[in-house]
Amino acid sequence: MTSQLLSIIMPCYNEANRVGRTLDALEQLRVRLAAQLVQIEIIAVDDGSRDGTADRLDERAARLPGLKVVRHEVNRGKGAAIRTGRDHVTGQFVVFQDADMELDPADIPRLIAPLLDGRADAVLGSRFARREEHMVRNYWHRLGNTALTTMSNVFTGLDLTDMETGYKAFTAEAFRIMRMTSDRFGMEPETVARLAQMRARVYEVPISYVGRTYAEGKKITWRDGVAVFWHILRAWSSAKDQPRLSAP
Repeated sequence: MTSQLLSIIMPCYNEANRVGRTLDALEQLRVRLAAQLVQIEIIAVDDGSRDGTADRLDERAARLPGLKVVRHEVNRGKGAAIRTGRDHVTGQFVVFQDADMELDPADIPRLIAPLLDGRADAVLGSRFARREEHMVRNYWHRLGNTALTTMSNVFTGLDLTDMETGYKAFTAEAFRIMRMTSDRFGMEPETVARLAQMRARVYEVPISYVGRTYAEGKKITWRDGVAVFWHILRAWSSAKDQPRLSAP
């Protein structure tokens, strides 16, 4: 059986204290996926960090196969980093991986399973699809996320539980034709809107999530939440510009 390649795009901004742990987890994932004949490449996009993140990445790239580091001279935002990473993707499948370890790379095999067997064009990891055991999260964050996801569902017709999830996986074709214009966290609702517009087959799977506080470096704020409404409307108004996927 021929092996397949998974491209992992990891935007990084001021994550010097955590990016090493994330890379360690991705190396463990590399071993785990090799047994399934899936190889990985990691595309780390340093988004203008000023805390030594770039040095940490360069040190690891010198001794880790399959780790490519690209850099923005100034901070441009997560969406811009994802677009930069897209220019370097060579795999048949793509996953977004945050550098802060709020999302566990151990969940990636579950995330990509519907892609590998041809059932899906995209898979979203839901923090709110309950399993037997879960971390109790901040109620107000959950309430806000539910409101934003509901609005997204109204416009896209998709029945999601977690539109804002950081774990999103795609076939290379879906990712290649996706129209992405948002530079910052608006890329989350825009990505979901584009999937609906291209008529993608979308799956959700439960994932683990260990959130951090703003004191620990969390970057998204209430302002980003308010802006989501604008990003949803903007993506909806430009639906005609999104190409559709070819039939499976």
